[in-house]
Amino acid sequence: MKRKGSRFERELLELFWNNGFAAVRVAGSGSSSHPSPDLIVGNGKTFYALEVKMRKELPLYIEGEKIRELVMFSNLFGAKPLVAFKLPRKKWKFFTVADLVETERGYKIDESNYHLGKDFEEVVGKYKQERL
Repeated sequence: MKRKGSRFERELLELFWNNGFAAVRVAGSGSSSHPSPDLIVGNGKTFYALEVKMRKELPLYIEGEKIRELVMFSNLFGAKPLVAFKLPRKKWKFFTVADLVETERGYKIDESNYHLGKDFEEVVGKYKQERL
């Protein structure tokens, strides 16, 4: 699973670089004693700290501690915290903490909030997705 996750992190890293954002993978994210996201990206004006997730199907559950650490890092770094989520044969979706459904032990993305995720093009400022 770890190898597959890093493959998706590298895919996303390339996507940001190809769209005018500098991007780095954080070594040891998830195993450090300090809060650290999976990716940090920015273009000089906009900065994101990303927790990268992939799953074969909904729902996706995320530990509350992971999100708290992402928010803490983002606040200290001056970045916007986002969860980048990929389902097979679907485009990347990006969720703010407010987009996530809170559960007893953390957060989730399911059928009720998946539509709230922003497309990659919106995250990099190519267009604004219209919300119905």
